[in-house]
Amino acid sequence: MPQPAPAVIVVGSYVQDLTWRCATFPTAGQTILGCFATGPGGKGSNQAVAAGRVGADTLFVGAVGADAFAGVAAGFYAENKIAARFIPKPKLATGTAAILVDDAGQNEIVVALGANAALAPRDLPPALFRGARVVVTQLETGLAAVAHTLRCGRRAGATTVLNPAPMRADFDPALLAHVDILIPNETEFVALVNQLGLAPGKRAYTEAALAAEAPAALHALCRRLGPPTVIVTLGKRGCFVSPAEGECALIPAHVVKAVDTTGAGDAFVGGFAAGYVRHDGDVFAAARHGQAVAALSVTKPGTAPSMPTARELAAFLKRVR
Repeated sequence: MPQPAPAVIVVGSYVQDLTWRCATFPTAGQTILGCFATGPGGKGSNQAVAAGRVGADTLFVGAVGADAFAGVAAGFYAENKIAARFIPKPKLATGTAAILVDDAGQNEIVVALGANAALAPRDLPPALFRGARVVVTQLETGLAAVAHTLRCGRRAGATTVLNPAPMRADFDPALLAHVDILIPNETEFVALVNQLGLAPGKRAYTEAALAAEAPAALHALCRRLGPPTVIVTLGKRGCFVSPAEGECALIPAHVVKAVDTTGAGDAFVGGFAAGYVRHDGDVFAAARHGQAVAALSVTKPGTAPSMPTARELAAFLKRVR
């Protein structure tokens, strides 16, 4: 008999993170000293690890090259006992990211997508998604694969989640018709509002305007994006949840000492997906779950390795209740 699909399927990018920690970011033409570390990353992979580590039955699907970093990816997933399906792209390199992190925990990142950009619909058979509760994807792979993932997830009866990151000039707004839950950060939300021409008075929308929005006005703007549920992550302010029915809400972030904010958005998305399954589709409970996972992730360096375990999350939730 065929095995049931995992509750959470994440289709997205695997990227090998190459991280330099430094006191301050270098200016143009400046050379500074720092400390180096490398480890698994990529938006899709980070989200899958976040969901899997806190207890959700999770499958990650992504593309890798024929190089040493592909072996690192497979080894990391095996070590963490999270299912993964890596599609080989022998003529391309595994994705990489150059990450600078300063003493304040802020980051600057350059990503080379490599094999991720070649992930294609033919790599994602519709049968893969049958039985899944939640299907998550982002914009760090080929956009045809993103559209295919959302369509297949919807047809399979799963709740589809799009994290529109990184926001791209070639993003097709038609994708939003296949999205049940849209999770942008502040920058991505502003970009979507501007691309769709939704700003009041048709003026250019800004992050400052977003920060100044009253909840009712922000809720109205979210409703115009299309997906039934929109969750805007707001960094230290928390996240704003705008459902199709019922009241909107701002869920405050937990106050923690940040060591490295890289991957915090991915931690939220993965934690949200796990919480959505755990709380049987309650988006507010899932968002609170995502906030806790994100808060714990920034207290450690790195991206995927910083994602909390189920035990760490349970202990944290006991302390903050």
